[in-house]
Amino acid sequence: MGQGVLTDTRFADAGLARQGGALHLGGVPLSAIAAEVGTPVFVYNAEAIRERYRSLDQALQPLSRRICYAVKANSTLAVLGILRELGAGADIVSGGELARALAAGFAPERIVFSGVGKSDAELRQAVRTGLGHLNVESVEELHRLGRIAEGAGSDVAVGIRVNPDVTTDTHPYISTGKSGIKFGVPVDQVGAAAAFIARHPRLELTTLAMHLGSQLSDVAPFRQGIERLLELAARLRAEGRHPIGVLDIGGGLGIRYGNEPAMDPERFAQAVVPLLAPSGYTVYLEPGRFLVGSAGVLLTEVLYRKHSGGKEFVVVDAGMNDLVRPSHYHAYHEIVELEAGGRPPVRADVVGPVCETGDFLALDRVLPDVVAGDRLAVLGAGAYGFVMASNYNSRPRPAEVVVDGSDWWVARQRESVEDLYRSERMSP
Repeated sequence: MGQGVLTDTRFADAGLARQGGALHLGGVPLSAIAAEVGTPVFVYNAEAIRERYRSLDQALQPLSRRICYAVKANSTLAVLGILRELGAGADIVSGGELARALAAGFAPERIVFSGVGKSDAELRQAVRTGLGHLNVESVEELHRLGRIAEGAGSDVAVGIRVNPDVTTDTHPYISTGKSGIKFGVPVDQVGAAAAFIARHPRLELTTLAMHLGSQLSDVAPFRQGIERLLELAARLRAEGRHPIGVLDIGGGLGIRYGNEPAMDPERFAQAVVPLLAPSGYTVYLEPGRFLVGSAGVLLTEVLYRKHSGGKEFVVVDAGMNDLVRPSHYHAYHEIVELEAGGRPPVRADVVGPVCETGDFLALDRVLPDVVAGDRLAVLGAGAYGFVMASNYNSRPRPAEVVVDGSDWWVARQRESVEDLYRSERMSP
């Protein structure tokens, strides 16, 4: 790997560097964190998050804009606090995320609540809190919101999340803007939804929204979706009944995990700003992975080496319950040594301790010939890592650590086994 700053963007975006063979995040040797906190452990670089936010905000400077961080990507309070301090709003999809955003200090008027299956309790919570924007995703949800708002005697700013029927090149599980999937109001139903809002005494249509999917690197779908939103907004505003002031163009900006291209902020801005700037709308953007994905790593320790069926296995203490993306999406994450030993390469499966054949972090991967006790870093683990972790096999979830310059602290303590059954009862 050499010395100094590592030039691969998967390293550079995280703020990783090698000094004397030791992998550092920011100004902190990761081996020191692993030794003190134990493994598995997620580690996030605060300055890398700040740099990503600033790069995107600067690129979109010609627009009246608000970057609303997609809380689902990483909802740890310390991460939310970093983004709130930068001026971000919050994009949420559940009552739990609403509670987290408020606990992290986000003002209610800077929170956008989307989500295809909001319960009555969540809708009441949103109305009671006085959120800035509540994006409905079906006509039935809109009718239910109307009843709740009227019953509460509260005025509600409503957005319609439109399904623009735009095809994107991403994993089918994270494609959300094409017709025939569960997200958003179909275009042919938007007019009826807007008419209902116009008749309702407590609802006001202020936003048209879309979200095309996740891990997108092509700007063409964004342009296509924005054009459709602009056409819809123009038609609705021409009716004179809808004070639409916001176009919410969603998130989904991709990062580089392996050899795929990332979404460059300048390239993105060059594609969308010419469409949006003349419109006069305030633009909301809802990135999640783009802001935090590259900034995080998962540290794990090698437990065993194993040879079976002509294959080599590296058994580590992090499993699919800690990082489910490789198993669930067959997602690629680069894996590197914490301490470069100069050992020859070996081709192996990197697998965890969970009782599933699908429990792996990498398959058929070339990596140094590590042995028990060596520690590894799984890169690009800042988004959809801990937030998707589970307690399968009664395994406690990892600790989370934040690095800021040469300082670091434990943002979330590792769960204990007792935490897993603390709320259970064996009898009436």
